Amino acid sequence: MRFATPLIPATLIRRYKRFLADVLLEDGRTVVAHCPNPGAMTGQADPGARIWLEPNDDPRKKLDYGWRLTELGGGHFCCVDTGGANRTVEAALRAGAVPGLDASGGLRAEVPYSDGSRVDFVLGGEVFVEVKAVSLSRRPGLAEFPDTRTARGARHMDDLAGVVAGGRRAVVLFLVQRTDCDRVGIAADIDPVYAAAVARARDAGVEVMALGTTIDTAGVTATGRLPVELPTLSP
Repeated sequence: MRFATPLIPATLIRRYKRFLADVLLEDGRTVVAHCPNPGAMTGQADPGARIWLEPNDDPRKKLDYGWRLTELGGGHFCCVDTGGANRTVEAALRAGAVPGLDASGGLRAEVPYSDGSRVDFVLGGEVFVEVKAVSLSRRPGLAEFPDTRTARGARHMDDLAGVVAGGRRAVVLFLVQRTDCDRVGIAADIDPVYAAAVARARDAGVEVMALGTTIDTAGVTATGRLPVELPTLSP
């Protein structure tokens, strides 16, 4: 997934109202940027952080800048744009770069299924793929999902289990949108309901996959598979 326009550096002053951020540009101006992330953004939105913005001149957009990356130190980046995860995965699927998932028979996005839900991708009419953007890390090398409670996410896991019960294949794909992690876990202490839903879905036959990424100021690219540490259901 390539950014539409070259990113520019800035310093984060504060994030507020979930989707807004005051930032200081290198030319000394303070502007308001759109924050495309509804989550907690733990460790990614600290005042004083060096961030990267995507300028736009679209008159339909209320703000002239969108926050895309946070620098993590040590040359690492985190992509804070949760909506970008689907574009990154779609590019990888179309390039045949996701081991175990074949989009050569066709790819459809945002397909209605279950009761009022939409799945991110359907491959060849038979493989349902739900993408989750992962950006939380509280221990070195471990990325975790979710970073806040998500009733919607738990419902998606139950919906995917229903797909398997109907005789088709279902996959939840965690895309790690930071470059300092080499494995993925479920943050059961943050959302035990979601963790239980993942365990139920896995036991029902839903496949659980994770992909790493390379990230720079030009864009985000999915890389190889990462191991996933899954929760277990209590007896």
